[in-house]
Amino acid sequence: MAEEWHAPYDRLSRETITRHQALRSLMEELEAIDWYRQRADDCADPALKDVLLHNMREEIEHAMMVLEWLRRNDGDFAERMDVYLYSSAPILEIERAAEAGNRPPAPPAPPARPERATSRFTVGPLR
Repeated sequence: MAEEWHAPYDRLSRETITRHQALRSLMEELEAIDWYRQRADDCADPALKDVLLHNMREEIEHAMMVLEWLRRNDGDFAERMDVYLYSSAPILEIERAAEAGNRPPAPPAPPARPERATSRFTVGPLR
């Protein structure tokens, strides 16, 4: 697939090109998530449906990795993520508060994660 540029490539900064790569990758991951979900919904075979849903979740993981890269490398994304993600108030209420220069209500504390055993490793049955 050819890259889509909206300005002459030779006038773009390395930073803009790199961000474009991340954004295009994110778009592709989101599209794949949608495709797998639709195919799973339409699939009559339970085993294949499970595989398609597994693949969809893998694509979600990939999309989240790119979002995290954007948060770490783009201050505009990081700023908006701080405002909107992990919030509990209605989204438009958060936007109104942000536009008024107010901080939206703090999100609730995440649920405690159970302790994981770190000394146990299994491979499963070997035949």
